[in-house]
Amino acid sequence: MTKNTKGSIERIILSCVHRTIDRISKDKTFRPFHEALLSTEVINASAFERSFSTSFGQGPVEEISSLVATDNGAKVERQKETMVNIFKGSLDQITRILSDLRDGKTSPNWEYEVKTVTAVNKGDTDVKRVISDLYIEKGNKKIFISIKTVKPNLDQTEIAKKDMLLLKAHDPACDTFFGLFYNPNGPKRSDYNWSIPSKIFDMKNDKCVLIGEDYWDTIGGKGTYEELLDAFKNAGKTTQALIRSIK
Repeated sequence: MTKNTKGSIERIILSCVHRTIDRISKDKTFRPFHEALLSTEVINASAFERSFSTSFGQGPVEEISSLVATDNGAKVERQKETMVNIFKGSLDQITRILSDLRDGKTSPNWEYEVKTVTAVNKGDTDVKRVISDLYIEKGNKKIFISIKTVKPNLDQTEIAKKDMLLLKAHDPACDTFFGLFYNPNGPKRSDYNWSIPSKIFDMKNDKCVLIGEDYWDTIGGKGTYEELLDAFKNAGKTTQALIRSIK
């Protein structure tokens, strides 16, 4: 990762921290029982963490992801719109897959699901619109990524899978991924234990699921995850002092 890219990432982090501090400073809540039990520093830190986690997991992660992929030599587009033209039989199959998963009638199996959706090769077609959080094109490889919070709800997860299957039905050669930018349960993918998205994806085994290190190294190349942590640690030399200064 180049020095310029790391600098841009650190500026995004600092900007997000400043916005969070401004937001919680303007929206102070009177908590008499908390204040009787806890220090001001603990209360402020807790308020900051909640607000920062919500805002950072939206635009800034997508923006940093775009910088990382561009640094790796890819053509990148955020909020990529794709008009997919697919057989109605494929649409019906996608609807069945998602309904059965949501109702617990089947277990997620990405490779099998893609196989059944792309097997339809005749009949009427329909056009659908898909928006991907991140589109990466490098050489002849086209990658579409749906970036979600690290603990996504069922509706978010189902919509992401529907979009991913639509893209695969339209272009079986493309790669589509469900991306979580870190693992809240530990360093290994096998540590992930948030059960809700596991109704829709096999979070531990589906190749279309990227969590933490796998996510960052896929878009930026091997070693990107560790380089990114270094950039965050460097920004932390400034941000930790800013957070401690919250009144």
